[in-house]
Amino acid sequence: MNYSKKSDDMPRPRKLQNDVDVQANGSSKPSTSEEAQLLAFTTDHRHFSLIRTLHMADFITLLNGLCGLMSIFSSLRYCLGDPNDYFNLWLAIAFTPFGLFFDFMDGKVARLRKKSSLMGQELDSLADLVSFGVAPSCCAFSIGFRTAIDNAVLVYFVLCGLSRLARFNVTVANLPKDKSGKSKYFEGTPIPTTLSLVFLMAYWVHRKWIVDDIPYGVVGRDTWYAVHPAVGLFFISGCAMISKSLHIPKI
Repeated sequence: MNYSKKSDDMPRPRKLQNDVDVQANGSSKPSTSEEAQLLAFTTDHRHFSLIRTLHMADFITLLNGLCGLMSIFSSLRYCLGDPNDYFNLWLAIAFTPFGLFFDFMDGKVARLRKKSSLMGQELDSLADLVSFGVAPSCCAFSIGFRTAIDNAVLVYFVLCGLSRLARFNVTVANLPKDKSGKSKYFEGTPIPTTLSLVFLMAYWVHRKWIVDDIPYGVVGRDTWYAVHPAVGLFFISGCAMISKSLHIPKI
């Protein structure tokens, strides 16, 4: 496995030099070690066998997902409480950077310990979707993006993040690599870049520009086509994530 970690939403990919054999036509086949892990995973019928297969890096990845879930719950608590009490809203915003911290740390731990499970890539993508896709959209809803069109844009935003992660998992082995075996660039913006929207919303909360005071107001108030123009930022972010021509160089 490749124990180096991306600085964004890149899951822990298989290292081409050791764990897969690259054929002349660019395809790859699982190595013996990978097949052994898969066999052990599918034939272990002991209690809690799933937990037994996880490595420390995987538990750190789960902490990323935990932060995303706590952010979602905090957003829901704000919607159910006093709109002038921003405590839960600040919690919702604060949990997402911690998710990014754990997103960085899982790969570093995997590299130091030189251990990673077969589920590492899938866990990483799912945790990123929760923390950097669903959680920011819930924050946006809680601060006032609540019209039908606002909701449609937020759904589009989350689905773009989902599609971007799925595309990466499928195409990562075929992206151009540098000498170390790492991808030279990302297709579309990595999903953790959505934290920029979270930080923007934090600024709005600080200035109390939420609910009825969202910047640029609302167009078509009290109509079926009511929409906050500012929600377009989420639409642009979603388009950037699924872009094929937008290449973000790895640093």
